[in-house]
Amino acid sequence: MAFPDYDDVLMHYGIKRRSGRYPWGSGKEPFQHSGDLISRVDELKKNGFSEKQIADELGLSTTDLRMQLRVANHERRALEADRARSLRDDGKSLNEIAQIMGYKNDSSIRSLLNESTAASKNRAKATAEMLKNELEEKGYLDVGVGVERELGVSQQTLREALFILETEGYNVYGIGVPNVTNPGRQTNTVVLAKKDATYSDAYAARDAGNIKSVVDYYSEDGGKTYRKTQYPESIDSKRVMIQYGDEGGAAKDGLIEIRRGVEDLDMGNSHYAQVRILVDGTHYIKGMAVYSDDLPDGVDIRFNTNKKSGTPKMDVLKSIKDDPSNPFGATIKANGQVEYIGKDGKKHLSAVNKIKEEGDWDTMSKNLSSQFLSKQSLSLMKQQLKLTYSDYADEFDEIKNLNNPTIKKKMLLDFADSCDGAAVTLKAAALPRQTTKVILPVPGLKDTEVYAPTYKNGEQLALIRYPHGGTFEIPVVTVNNKNKKARSMLGTDLLDAIGISSGTANRLSGADFDGDQVIAIPTNNGRVKINSTPALKELANFDPKVAYSTEGKKGVKLMSESQKQKQMGSISNLITDMTLQGAPFSEISRAVKHSMVVIDAVKHKLDYKQSEKDNGIAELKERYQGYKTEDGREVGGASTLLSRRKQTVQVPERQGSGRIDPDTGAMVYKESGRTYIDAAGKEVKATTKVNVILNAQDVRTLSSGTPQENAYADYANKMKALANDARKEYLNTGNLKKNASAAQTYASEVESLNAKLDTASRNAPKERQAQILANSKVKAQIDENPGMTKSEIKKASQQAITDARATVGASGKETRIKITDAEWDAIQAGAISDNKLTQILRYADTDELRQRATPKTTTQPSTAKINRMKAMKASGYTVGEIADALGLSSSTVSKYLA
Repeated sequence: MAFPDYDDVLMHYGIKRRSGRYPWGSGKEPFQHSGDLISRVDELKKNGFSEKQIADELGLSTTDLRMQLRVANHERRALEADRARSLRDDGKSLNEIAQIMGYKNDSSIRSLLNESTAASKNRAKATAEMLKNELEEKGYLDVGVGVERELGVSQQTLREALFILETEGYNVYGIGVPNVTNPGRQTNTVVLAKKDATYSDAYAARDAGNIKSVVDYYSEDGGKTYRKTQYPESIDSKRVMIQYGDEGGAAKDGLIEIRRGVEDLDMGNSHYAQVRILVDGTHYIKGMAVYSDDLPDGVDIRFNTNKKSGTPKMDVLKSIKDDPSNPFGATIKANGQVEYIGKDGKKHLSAVNKIKEEGDWDTMSKNLSSQFLSKQSLSLMKQQLKLTYSDYADEFDEIKNLNNPTIKKKMLLDFADSCDGAAVTLKAAALPRQTTKVILPVPGLKDTEVYAPTYKNGEQLALIRYPHGGTFEIPVVTVNNKNKKARSMLGTDLLDAIGISSGTANRLSGADFDGDQVIAIPTNNGRVKINSTPALKELANFDPKVAYSTEGKKGVKLMSESQKQKQMGSISNLITDMTLQGAPFSEISRAVKHSMVVIDAVKHKLDYKQSEKDNGIAELKERYQGYKTEDGREVGGASTLLSRRKQTVQVPERQGSGRIDPDTGAMVYKESGRTYIDAAGKEVKATTKVNVILNAQDVRTLSSGTPQENAYADYANKMKALANDARKEYLNTGNLKKNASAAQTYASEVESLNAKLDTASRNAPKERQAQILANSKVKAQIDENPGMTKSEIKKASQQAITDARATVGASGKETRIKITDAEWDAIQAGAISDNKLTQILRYADTDELRQRATPKTTTQPSTAKINRMKAMKASGYTVGEIADALGLSSSTVSKYLA
């Protein structure tokens, strides 16, 4: 039996309990022959056997041998204590008992008779009994990382307790708990189950939310971080005014204007937010909310829409979903509901439910997607990919120079994973002062202007919205922060929002104002060259809602939400492949038209099949997406590296988490060799899916040969090589040596670190319990609504985990470990062990640790950093911006750039 390793949070998913034979502990009473084991081991030791040789002789692993010896010694001591107490009851003196039992003196007998010592030695047995009692009540128990701290026992004691229970026939299984909001990722834990519970039973219990915590959690305040979402308050529809398209609403489509100072429509500290507001308990308003000071009397909300006058008010609004816990079908953010004190002196809930609020857009990723960059000039693409690689190479150089081996090893593995991820996503570094902004409407603002207080008046900004068909959907606008209407309507302190005209919104792939966002890139007076071409004449005045309406038609096949996602992926890939292969705009416009139909097909019930025929999509796919695989097969579909990057290939099923090849640094996996009988009755080898880029020895083999693809392929190859270099460096890095003297010198710091680790570790079981609860809730929703789309499942998952964390009091933010200067000195002096520091690193701020572990006595920038300076300069960054980004003086940067 190989006991589950609590230190390894990446324990192999799906491994059944480490079952096996128990030659020294079988029978009705566990370890009734414990003396046999101890005597046999002692005999082998006398004959010169090493621990490994003894384990092999007994048919055990060294881990199992140690555990069985530990339990056997406890059993032997318990028996000897019972015998000593019996002899004492017979009136024997301590010396007499010592002589009878073969001890040298009576102090050993006193120790045996000491009740507290006996209790201490039998902690594992007591813990096992407690777990049995809990198991009888709850059925399945999470006994993974952090549970030992909740129970107040050592990790070794909990391991031993579970070992004892296994020898009695109870089951211990390694179970993966999926991350409900991050499909494909999971946390692996250890589950204790009853004697008759199978591996499949344990997984079924997980899916049903029936794996329970040993310690029960009751916290409704969300651990000071989360608050459980309440069912939204509703407002009367009489308070809502609709501003229709022909009344000016089209120019502000999606904007919600709220009367300032109305307490039940309070947005808290936000000047603007993406919100949902329940109306009459049956419908809701969806869009971007701002305060307004010019609403008509009796109106508290003005909602702008592009719908025609005469459309009934409730037809303009959305009907709520048939889900009591999520009537909007969208996730209300943590603490996205505002409470206020009413005139009655009691707390009331605001009707405004925030999905995102001011500041949320500013935190979004600032990388450049291949969808955008591949449509720009080859020189800009290569420049940004070079900068991206330089950023990673500089980071690798810093990590290699870290002076703490434990921190260095962790960061090397994390870095290798990030390099592999970068090779797949193919995202490039941001351009100078690039930001993400949510768009708000400013009637009267010119189509060539933008209101952007975070940028300088007169600057030019290129605006990019995803997805976009090409450079003809990228407007370049001039910052006008003097516009009186914009200043009055939006104020002058917009953190991550900009004001644009409705014409600019239409140019941005038909954006509206219900939360759509853009990437804003300053052109730095022409130093940053962003390709922007005139809008296609073929798209002028094209309205898919009119051209392909099904109103009055019969027998038209409508698109489902799940079909929409598949069709959008397909047409987006086609546009990418056509652009890379130099298709003329006349053909690209056909694909873009169809994409506009597809994106609105479900919402407006459009005839997407007719659009597919009219725009000749099948012909375009045949012309631009036919290619041959490596084995010579002709296939269709995505045909370029950029459209194929998410594809997977089947490889023989892997066993375990893999090992690092010491020569190449690549991950090497052992094949499971498992076979199964397929539907045709044929025995086939089991396989698993892996990403096509990560599986390729040379990513250029996935390219159709265009210069853009080859540039990305070269970048991906370099990133994969960098990941391998990091893994080789990991193998060559030693471990932190504990210093007993330092542990005494820094005793108070060690105690403080242990206390912080204890607090942080206690959150791990709570987070697993929250994931289990959230997964079971989402699974139940899917079972009740089999047609749920990926988007709907994602929103339901986000809501479920927010509520689950609030219920169990899980809060990672509140339990993060902040290391003081004195504690860092203790770590560097070796006051704590390598294992303890590894545990602390799970909960500490990585950037802060890297900064502390980086040597301060550097006389000049490294070659990697100098290369990064040059790449940033080529990308358009100023000397001052480079100096700020790298933490150097402007004079130093100027010196090395010269």
